[in-house]
Amino acid sequence: MRLIRLAQTLLLAAGLTLGGAANANGAIRIAAAADLKFAMDEIVAAFRADHPDDQIEVIYGSSGKFHTQIRQGAPFDLYFSADIAFPRGLEERGLSAGPTRPYAIGRLVLWSNTRDASQMTLADLADEDLGRIAIANPRHAPYGMRAEEALRAAGLWDDLQGRLVLGENIAQTAQFVQTGNAAIGIIALALALNPALVAAGGYYLIDDALHQPLEQGFIITKRAAENPLAAAFADYMQGPTAQGIMLRYGFIHPGADQDD
Repeated sequence: MRLIRLAQTLLLAAGLTLGGAANANGAIRIAAAADLKFAMDEIVAAFRADHPDDQIEVIYGSSGKFHTQIRQGAPFDLYFSADIAFPRGLEERGLSAGPTRPYAIGRLVLWSNTRDASQMTLADLADEDLGRIAIANPRHAPYGMRAEEALRAAGLWDDLQGRLVLGENIAQTAQFVQTGNAAIGIIALALALNPALVAAGGYYLIDDALHQPLEQGFIITKRAAENPLAAAFADYMQGPTAQGIMLRYGFIHPGADQDD
């Protein structure tokens, strides 16, 4: 009887151990700026090739809104922001597992699927016959902040107020143009280089001297301090495969000459 009980105990222990191993796969939840949508999808797909059993969830949206959500305890393990000031703010509050890492510099473009934006400049936006103009909301979207700066520098901001359509993030801003809710938009180069948008219309690269740099950065959040998958993805993001994908989508590596 003792031998039977011992065998049952050993089997139960083995089952618990095996069950624990089966559930030991890593999992991360990533908050990512909307301009990363197409590049990050490719990066995650490449990363998954080496981590087929791990769970990676990416949620795209406004950098500013994610910043607020993480401050309020939202369960994100990594946070990629289109404005490096947001993750640095979380770092200063002790909400990151380490220093903020710069990962790219973004660019602004004029884009339209009904006009050849490649033959336009910001000055053309003054033409009222052009119709509505979409930008991301400057209150919480970094691309919207920089779009406002560029329009102010061009002396257009005040005159365009009645014609602006504000997207919650830069992806929604592009969608406004795609769906006809705006004739043209100031969007991220990274979105304009997506094959679907390239096929629909051309773009005009806005002079980066008209606005502050779109310096972008990310952190591993405090909740993921002991999560090895979060650390592995953070390192992968700064490796050659991920950086190659980022370059294809028009992102500039931090420290590189933007005129290159």
